[in-house]
Amino acid sequence: MTDSATAARPYPDRWPRASETPTVEAYHTAIRKLVAERLEQSGKSWEDAVQDPSLEFTREDFEKIEADLLATGYRFEMSATVSLKEQPDKYKAPQAAQASGKQETDDQGRLIVGDGDNVFQFREDVSGTARFVSDVEKVMDMLVNGVPDGTIAVIDDSGGTLTAPILGQFTCVVCLGGTVRSHLGILTREYGVPCLMNVKLDGLSDGDAITVEYSKKAADAYADAATATASRARVLKQS
Repeated sequence: MTDSATAARPYPDRWPRASETPTVEAYHTAIRKLVAERLEQSGKSWEDAVQDPSLEFTREDFEKIEADLLATGYRFEMSATVSLKEQPDKYKAPQAAQASGKQETDDQGRLIVGDGDNVFQFREDVSGTARFVSDVEKVMDMLVNGVPDGTIAVIDDSGGTLTAPILGQFTCVVCLGGTVRSHLGILTREYGVPCLMNVKLDGLSDGDAITVEYSKKAADAYADAATATASRARVLKQS
């Protein structure tokens, strides 16, 4: 067995590959650096160090890594509005629904205000009212007073959990994150509630009358990028 105490430090990545996101790269880099520093200070071999409880990472270690990342100006992508509400200094403000001014129209003159991946092919396109449901207060109001007829719920990536008590009462769902294989995708299929996942919005506001192309073929989770883009269902704003 090679004595890792005498090996060059910090140790090279044995299986180097590009990180998927800046967050992953930042955390991996910081953790590798911290491991190398702790190992150097301990004077132990790798085999002994990994068994030493005194070298375990602490909550404070991870909090410092996060603080260092945020100090660069980086902000996390939120998957729930509550994250931004509770820790606004850590998360990017949502920009998805703001109008770019570059929206196109369909052959009927309707403004295209978004598109997404269809979870399952419904018998027809569906029209209704866009209602943003992103906090507990809104869910409780709908739970107590009922979900308004024709509600097309626009929810966060983590909204499947938040809206679970009333999910079956929505006419349809538009989810701003996830994939057709996400938990929300599974739930809406079981409930028979039409759903688009990973929706990108451009100019949709709460209360807008919209039509969503739920009659399009279900998205293929394994399709190449070009095919996936071409098959996305559109969200159309009624004039």
